[in-house]
Amino acid sequence: MLKIYNSLTRQKENFQPIEDGRVRMYVCGMTVYDYCHLGHARVLVVFDVVARYFRHQGYELTYVRNITDIDDKIIQRAAENGEAMGDLTERFIHAMHEDEAALGVNRPDHEPRATENLDGIIEMIQTLEEKGYAYQGENGDVFYAVSRFQDYGRLSGKRTEDLRSGARVAVEEAKRDPLDFVLWKKAKPGEPSWPSPWGDGRPGWHIECSAMSRAHLGKHFDIHGGGMDLKFPHHENEIAQSCAANDSPFVNYWMHNGFVQIDEEKMSKSLGNFFTVREVLKVYAPEVVRMFMLNSHYRSPLNYSTENLDTARAGLERFYTVLREVKPGSAPSQSSYRDRFSEAMNDDFNTPEALAVLFDLAREVNRLRDSGELDQASSHAGLLLELGGVLGILQDDAESFLQGGGGAEGLDAATVEAMIEQRKQARKERDFAEADRIRDELQAQGIVLEDGPEGTKWKRG
Repeated sequence: MLKIYNSLTRQKENFQPIEDGRVRMYVCGMTVYDYCHLGHARVLVVFDVVARYFRHQGYELTYVRNITDIDDKIIQRAAENGEAMGDLTERFIHAMHEDEAALGVNRPDHEPRATENLDGIIEMIQTLEEKGYAYQGENGDVFYAVSRFQDYGRLSGKRTEDLRSGARVAVEEAKRDPLDFVLWKKAKPGEPSWPSPWGDGRPGWHIECSAMSRAHLGKHFDIHGGGMDLKFPHHENEIAQSCAANDSPFVNYWMHNGFVQIDEEKMSKSLGNFFTVREVLKVYAPEVVRMFMLNSHYRSPLNYSTENLDTARAGLERFYTVLREVKPGSAPSQSSYRDRFSEAMNDDFNTPEALAVLFDLAREVNRLRDSGELDQASSHAGLLLELGGVLGILQDDAESFLQGGGGAEGLDAATVEAMIEQRKQARKERDFAEADRIRDELQAQGIVLEDGPEGTKWKRG
């Protein structure tokens, strides 16, 4: 049975969907004012794997991942660039879709944008106001009254008394309490704005997700996910808003992925220590980046280094070498490897352990091939391909991946093929010194030749 670590209860729990056979999942997506960095990519990949596994298990999944297309950073970046806010967000939404496609991330079922859900956002704020959970300050902003919600801090483990004592002395005068947060921001001159009962303005960040998750998944759904940095205050505020407005439980299981780190420090734009997905993909193939992320459990920190990326590339090369040597056939429906894979994934989506099963399976394919059990080797190769697909890897052509070197730079394929042909001709003419020279030159360029009955195959080593 699938167990999920629930951030709300701080323990692994058996997963029981609200509706049998159906899963509803919401994940906080990108704020689109710049290119995605590896921290964003981890969110995309982690919950893509979760979605793939639910569907592999036969669940009917509705997966929603939002887009924040209005906030202070977006407004500021558009002003700095001298472009319309809509043009900026469209450009980076398109770039995000390109990045996720490169990483083998399937699109969610719904991808709502804040600016397209203003009616639902305003309606929810009105409900909160009517129930006494929201008020309009003297500056025109509408705030959520945190003191009215008794369970505030349960997700993050923070106590309101401690939060208040740690708050800045100079509290904004419009707030009644330093913990209160903005639901609706009054428009400043020159800012994008929309009409509302409280005057022209725009939504606060937290209310967007409460309104959009309700619109697509209902008041009460199964899983809410996002990066660990969103646990407080964003997800804490979502709980306060949604439970108060809906008179209903909000989410049964909260999932948070760990940070991507460089030198043990969180990768983030604010710290300026980030790599965009595009920068990394100039050096490493997309599947290598995905494999690098799968090598760590989603809740653990992910340490960015060329060493770890090279390890991921070497692992993929082992899988693809097997798939090149043995043509995948029909995968067996019953297999100890299949059972072990499911056992790993059922333990809170333990992808490192699932990959360990795939490495064992790859070794078994080689053993069966070497012992002449070719049909068995083929069916096990088919299982390797199938289970790899659940993780979103092994989606490339084996020959193309190996000859591409997982993104490694060097001689292009046409040059390598031409040199192999020259070596073949030299061997035919019994000029073994020249054949060896060509082989050594290729090896110096990272090209490994494999001579066999069907001719010479090559890969980047």
